[in-house]
Amino acid sequence: MATRWNSYLGPALVLVFCLSQAFRDVYFSHVFQGVDFFAVILLAFLASTILFTAIPLIRDRAAFRKLRGHGRTVLMMNLTTALAWSCYFFGLSHLEPSIVNTIHSGMGPLTVVALAALGARLAKTDHVGRPEYFGYAGIAMSLVALAWVVLSGRSGLAAGETTALIGLAALLISGTSITVSLLYCKRLHDHGVDAEVVTSVRYGFLILIAAGVAWYHGGLRGIGSIGEAATLTALATVLIVLPLYAFQVGIALTAPLTANVLRALGPVFVFALQQVDGRLSASASTLIGILAYSAAAILSNVAHARSGANEKSRTSTDVSAHHPPLLPAER
Repeated sequence: MATRWNSYLGPALVLVFCLSQAFRDVYFSHVFQGVDFFAVILLAFLASTILFTAIPLIRDRAAFRKLRGHGRTVLMMNLTTALAWSCYFFGLSHLEPSIVNTIHSGMGPLTVVALAALGARLAKTDHVGRPEYFGYAGIAMSLVALAWVVLSGRSGLAAGETTALIGLAALLISGTSITVSLLYCKRLHDHGVDAEVVTSVRYGFLILIAAGVAWYHGGLRGIGSIGEAATLTALATVLIVLPLYAFQVGIALTAPLTANVLRALGPVFVFALQQVDGRLSASASTLIGILAYSAAAILSNVAHARSGANEKSRTSTDVSAHHPPLLPAER
């Protein structure tokens, strides 16, 4: 019963993350026009680290002992997390939120498949059939189309050519890096490390970078008062930290490929919500690109599920062939 409940809970938490990230991206895309995104990073992730360090310290201090022997994993998790969030927020500061979210999310399943194809030990995937590859090809093509939308000036937010190129490159890096970071998180989960402990040690390098930028600028650039800082900290915790925690718990209960495909549904919610931002215009080209991406993600997800079901069916047939059913007297 617990296993069946977890099979529903994991994907549900990932979907909660998808909904919450729509509010996150639209809100902070607007905020970053006047506030340095490194200032928000420092406030949000410092609060997160303090919160999720306190929880296991109060509940079970021995939980941190499970990190012994995993120093390299923790280091790589920190480096990839810092790279991912820095690049992602840069893109969010300059490009249309739904496109930022789509390219960032779309790199997830593509990265998992690429790592598995290269034999990387981080990614463990089942057999990938031809329909599933068609889905991934569709995802890749939709991302290329959205990049063209940005570079041709057809997106809902105008950006200079150089800024657009840098922003797109940053999103390719952010999507790849966050996927690798999550795979490192899952590795720690698989060794029995609680989600709270993983969260408490995940953002150290990112905080150091943000603190260094704040020191260089002589303070939190764009934040004029303690009250404003407190408000941003609270909102960042609700819109960034807590959904990330829910997602982290969700991926611990979900296969990496499934989690990343579910996460790819988020751009639809972002596009719908960003219509309330007066800076952005409605772009039919963006919508078509996102819908194409969503259709490709659904195709790959369905193909993956069918492939898994067929594999189980073949396994059951093989077992029955070698081990005939027991007679009634033997049951």
